[in-house]
Amino acid sequence: MTERVKIISKELLSDNWYHLHKVTFDYVASDGTTKRQEREAYDRGNGSTILLFNKTKQSVILTRQLRIPTYLNGNNSGFLIEACAGLLEKDNAEDCIRKETEEETGYRIKNVQKIFESYMSPGSVTEILYFFVAEYEDHMKVNEGGGTDEGEDIEVLEINFKRAIEMMANGEIKDAKTIMLLQYAQINKLLNN
Repeated sequence: MTERVKIISKELLSDNWYHLHKVTFDYVASDGTTKRQEREAYDRGNGSTILLFNKTKQSVILTRQLRIPTYLNGNNSGFLIEACAGLLEKDNAEDCIRKETEEETGYRIKNVQKIFESYMSPGSVTEILYFFVAEYEDHMKVNEGGGTDEGEDIEVLEINFKRAIEMMANGEIKDAKTIMLLQYAQINKLLNN
């Protein structure tokens, strides 16, 4: 992929949930010297996320669910408010987000717009996240949502957009993908705030 990096070895450390590898590589630094380095990389696959918004109601659909890593890092409840998201598995990004939206939120959406893609934690995680937005209307709700995967217990939240921006500013919303989507909506004036 680049002449500046040569993979020497890739050792599987764990495949309990996804794959954690220890990678040894030679790297040609900007001064021309070659340095051997080791890093751990967590491969959980790529994912999609979406912000559902309603212009008439000036609202967004978000979710609340338990995220144990946040609990371990000081989030007293362990729950996060976040945009709907899911791993691609064998789907393409758009098909994935349509499926996840219906499973998690209960809304069957038609028109989705990809807005960008991003590495979310490139120092240790391989994942690329594909970001989408879509309008929703009440008649698009086909079930209660909440997730279908084992262990999912997802609360669906319909929040006024202005309130969601306040929640982001005061720390009630701390999820990076959700902050990025809300800021996109704010910058691009998808809703009033």
